[in-house]
Amino acid sequence: MYIILCSDNSLYTGISNDVERRLQQHASQRGARYFRGRQPQQLVYLEGGHDRSSASRREAAIKKLRRPDKECLIQSELNEITAVPGCQARRPA
Repeated sequence: MYIILCSDNSLYTGISNDVERRLQQHASQRGARYFRGRQPQQLVYLEGGHDRSSASRREAAIKKLRRPDKECLIQSELNEITAVPGCQARRPA
């Protein structure tokens, strides 16, 4: 499960079992249609430990969050890129 900061300052949420490959697809316009007209700028959130089913559920839950809640998640200890102290976002039960 990952979140990408885009060139229009939006946050794109997706899932993949090979995040590096998926990022390259997004950057080369072979990934999601969402990246037509915008470019991926930076991977800002990474969360592992899911199977396909739980990753899909987690992705759906994150997509429903408001922007401030997503930013809080990005700064939380759940982020495998950087564990930054701050908001206390928790993995849903």
